[in-house]
Amino acid sequence: MAPFPLLTPSRAFPPLRGAARRLNLPLALAVAVAVTALFVTLGLPLFRVFGEAFSSEGMEVSRSLVGNAMMRTTAMNTVVLGLSVATVGVLLAFLFAVLQAKMDVPFKRTLHVLAVLPVVSPPFALATAVIVLFGRNGLISKGVFGVGYDIYGLDGLVVVLSLSFFPVVYLSLLGMLQRLDPALDEAATNLGASEWHVFRTVTVPMLIPGVASGFLLLFVEAIADLANPLVLGGDYSVIAARAYLSIIGEFDVLTGSVLSLSLFAPALMVYLLQRYWIDRRVVFSITGKSAGRPRLYRGALRWPLFAVVCLIALVIAVIYTTIVVGAFTIVPGVNHGLTVEHFEFVLLGIGSQAMIDTTVLAVAATPVAGLLGMLIGWLTVRKLRRTSGLMDFAAMLGIAVPGTVLGIGYLIAFRPDNLVAGVTVIPSLAGGSALAGGAVAIVMVFAVRSLPASVRAAVSSLQQIHPAIEEASTSLGASDLTTFRKITLPLIRTALLAGLTFAIARSMTTLSPIVFLTTPETKIMTSQILAEVDAGRFGNAFAYSCVLMVIVLVIIGVIRLVLKEPDVLPTAQKFRSAARPEEIP
Repeated sequence: MAPFPLLTPSRAFPPLRGAARRLNLPLALAVAVAVTALFVTLGLPLFRVFGEAFSSEGMEVSRSLVGNAMMRTTAMNTVVLGLSVATVGVLLAFLFAVLQAKMDVPFKRTLHVLAVLPVVSPPFALATAVIVLFGRNGLISKGVFGVGYDIYGLDGLVVVLSLSFFPVVYLSLLGMLQRLDPALDEAATNLGASEWHVFRTVTVPMLIPGVASGFLLLFVEAIADLANPLVLGGDYSVIAARAYLSIIGEFDVLTGSVLSLSLFAPALMVYLLQRYWIDRRVVFSITGKSAGRPRLYRGALRWPLFAVVCLIALVIAVIYTTIVVGAFTIVPGVNHGLTVEHFEFVLLGIGSQAMIDTTVLAVAATPVAGLLGMLIGWLTVRKLRRTSGLMDFAAMLGIAVPGTVLGIGYLIAFRPDNLVAGVTVIPSLAGGSALAGGAVAIVMVFAVRSLPASVRAAVSSLQQIHPAIEEASTSLGASDLTTFRKITLPLIRTALLAGLTFAIARSMTTLSPIVFLTTPETKIMTSQILAEVDAGRFGNAFAYSCVLMVIVLVIIGVIRLVLKEPDVLPTAQKFRSAARPEEIP
């Protein structure tokens, strides 16, 4: 017997079992990229905010704020504002969506364009125009009706925030109404139900998940908004503005962290409620090929609804006309002489740097958000099993976390005193040089705030593509990443287009998270608009807003031109037609 028995390959190196045998290096690399990106851009800032708020000093600040009567009033004001904006905004969205999808009325295209116009405008452009129109010396309130109305406060905030945020809910409800199977209405009508009864008992129940989801979304957006309370809040104090003033005005990062955490708690609860309760209350209305054509209501009741929607659209049109005209007015609301000085300030003067910086940073963040969203969506739907829900939840936190919380988190997480060798990517209140003038941080914030829309678009598109298409590529020897790059990504190009479109609009118009990150070296247009409004230079602010909206529309047009419909779609359709019907739902 040999002293050293020969080891056969099977005995020396036993076959890998379980997870080790299934290790896929490209897939592991993709997961590592996604997890690292989520941790650096979202996890680390949130951990730092929690660490500051739950430290011994933070708990002491929390106790002092709870016992402060003024802070209790501020918290109540925030809740009232959120509930009011959510109620009014959902009502506006519902009226516009029902009119577009269910009523036989003229000028639908014009009404739709006016309804979605606030999506591409800065968050407080409407607030500035409302002050000019309905302020104490407003062109309409004082000039037409002779009333010195005080628009500052809760009523002004509800009007402006509702008009600013309702388009998102409107587009969601409109999509739900357009996807309803007309056979449902026909079946109810054939059983003798009136059109009103069908609408009340069939259509409205189908929209309940969308209405509830929209209500929660508007509530979170309203309590987390920073720009409009600073411009139009007056004596009506809210938590987001108080946190901003604590940091910028009082240099009290600890108090700002505690206040921002008080915004994060209800926002996270609302998100979880929407995710795990509303999303499960699904009413299926698409069970196959739809039968029949949508029936439009032609009764007399459509005209009062049409009049209300037209009145709201007229208000939006007047507000944006004020923005455009005000950009060419010497002093909007006071001196109506025409001038181009405001545009010279933006295009040729001090404002040109902000225009260039904002565009460059937004364009840099847009493909990051779009491609990372496609990657996370692909991993969630196709590759991950037990951890898919966790990754999807982490990616969607970008929309659940209020912008003020995220901005303060970046400020705390990447201060020079928190990093090795004094290297920082975030400007610090305590001083210190910032890498690229804070540009890296701003790109990260832009990307993480736009990521949820890209993920949701990717998930929705991938769920409509049968896995057999990708399995065919894999069976021919292609790796997972090759299949994703050559098969999956072209098939979900439409979703990528939607994600990029939202990303550029969101990045160009956001303020709350980046107002803490701008430096003299890096200027952002929304931050500059806020500075012009605070200084009373409304003409410059309107010119900034006009230029910003034009830039957004141009970039969206370029994205749509570059990302045309892919040639792979006909091939995929041939594949589907060749497969057995029972294999593909």
